[in-house]
Amino acid sequence: NHQSWVDIFVLYKLYHRKVPLLKFFIKKELSYIPIVGQAWWALDFPFMRRYSKEFLAKHPEKAGDDMKETQKACEKFSRVPTAVMNFLEGTRFTQAKHDQQQSPFAYLLKPKAGGLAFAIQALGDKFSALTNVTIYYPDGIPTFWDMMCGAFKRCVVRVQEQAIPAEFAHGDYQNDPQLKKAVQDWVTEIWENKDQQMAELDKQYHS
Repeated sequence: NHQSWVDIFVLYKLYHRKVPLLKFFIKKELSYIPIVGQAWWALDFPFMRRYSKEFLAKHPEKAGDDMKETQKACEKFSRVPTAVMNFLEGTRFTQAKHDQQQSPFAYLLKPKAGGLAFAIQALGDKFSALTNVTIYYPDGIPTFWDMMCGAFKRCVVRVQEQAIPAEFAHGDYQNDPQLKKAVQDWVTEIWENKDQQMAELDKQYHS
């Protein structure tokens, strides 16, 4: 679950010296950002290009190219141990976004299963497991500035290791309705459990 830029620092602190360097998928366009883009490139962060349905309708010959490019970017992962980070909500939580989405979850935005499925398929069976991380801030969601100023004091983190169903690494998520439903149902169950966990933590710290 994604609430603040602080989440990234919490995750790096949590996993430091426990897993390989955390990396996340980055839109190809962001590779051109000065300094930061070059740093991501030097650290072998995987850049991915996603074509819209409108673009593919005009250029059907490009279908599947985004997956091929991502697989090519991830070739080094087969030789170098890597941990991949993914925020399934795709954006930071705000109450306005929650209301606009009409999210069925009390503490979360709707998860986007496609991004996770895309990563799993791009890397095939190279993932050994999924670690499902829930981050809760008892004193309210901190900003990056809060952290820099020392105002961020504590957070609660829950980590659960979950096996990735073997069939998710194969097939075609975008064009296979059965596979798509299976992945979405799996992600929904994870999100329901996460929402319940957030509710329990909220009750524990504010009852």
